[in-house]
Amino acid sequence: MGGKKERDERQKEVGKSRIPLDPFSVRWTEKYHETLEKYWSRLPNFVGTFIASVAVFIMGSTIRGEWLHILVHFLRAFKQGDNNTTTTTTIPDALNSTSTFLGIDLASYKLQGVGYYWLAASTVSYTFYFGIGGFLHWYYYVRQRDRPEEWKCQPNKFLPPDLERHEIILGSFSLFLGSTISAVISCYIMNGGTTTIYYDVHEYGWLWYFLSWPVVFVWQDYLTYWHHRAYHMPFLYKHFHKLHHKYKQPTAFSVTAIHPIEFLHIQAVIVSPMVLFPVHWTVFVVILSYLYYHGIIDHSGINFKAHWWQPWQPDCIFHDNHHQYFHVNFGFNCELWDKIHGTYRQKNKVYREDIFYGKGKEMTECSKEELKKALQETESENVLAYRGKMHGDQIMAVKEMLT
Repeated sequence: MGGKKERDERQKEVGKSRIPLDPFSVRWTEKYHETLEKYWSRLPNFVGTFIASVAVFIMGSTIRGEWLHILVHFLRAFKQGDNNTTTTTTIPDALNSTSTFLGIDLASYKLQGVGYYWLAASTVSYTFYFGIGGFLHWYYYVRQRDRPEEWKCQPNKFLPPDLERHEIILGSFSLFLGSTISAVISCYIMNGGTTTIYYDVHEYGWLWYFLSWPVVFVWQDYLTYWHHRAYHMPFLYKHFHKLHHKYKQPTAFSVTAIHPIEFLHIQAVIVSPMVLFPVHWTVFVVILSYLYYHGIIDHSGINFKAHWWQPWQPDCIFHDNHHQYFHVNFGFNCELWDKIHGTYRQKNKVYREDIFYGKGKEMTECSKEELKKALQETESENVLAYRGKMHGDQIMAVKEMLT
């Protein structure tokens, strides 16, 4: 009883004392906490958890305009079923009227009507970024702020308001770039543009269809590993990627808070299969949605665990460690690459922002002061975010060196 009363009083303080009227800080959700809680508390727990999970998926598949990819490929596949001939354009005549831009004949590049695609992509991206992003922030970072040890990867550390504001402003600009890229690609495809994506399974057979699932996934994830690792080299890190590492306690908004140059580069990596080798549209859009969904999860700062059917997928703490310790754990959807290349976080090494190349520093080479700081960082993690004794082993390894 006493614990519940204390939490209720603390939540009231949250609602009263921390309501900055700042549209670029997610803490504005605290203003509506009591109203949201009033209705949310009526839902069964499993319903609330399900809604939160669906919200993460929707946010992941919409904020960069990926929903347009899904819609366009679905429409192309549907049209292909009606007519085996390639469709030159399936957009309404009203959209075809937008055929020139700054004197450029858009139809020559199969981009007629691209402005309408961009408007749709941008509207949905920003709506869900702030709407669902704000909801997720409220659901965890406001509603459960008084008990972070139950859900947060770094329970005693929260991103300061100024960095919350920073990640949203930077992330909002990335949304503009992402929406533009998605609009251009979707418009090009809808107008009959050439890609390596196909819509009839029989073009390449069922064998390749099933093989292409792991092939596309491994291609994108392994290439992303090396892309990410390259941006952790001293020059690229200092001038580009360091911007993303301002968020040592990442949130879902951190996923798009990336330097524009790096953002364009990673987008090229993700869409690369559609211009490099044959890939069925269902394979492409499902894996694309999966990657973006886990992009939100991995940056959420919440101790989400991979499901039983995802033996390749690391838990959320894996990437949270990357933000906390900087040059380690470069993979995203498969920790195998880090284990193969020796960049997986090891219990007998110390990691810091000034120790590059993902190898860490041997504890035997560290001073007592370095070991003490390493121990403080490790102890600040949430044991619930790990499986088994891994977290305890990491702490014991440092303590043994200090004795």
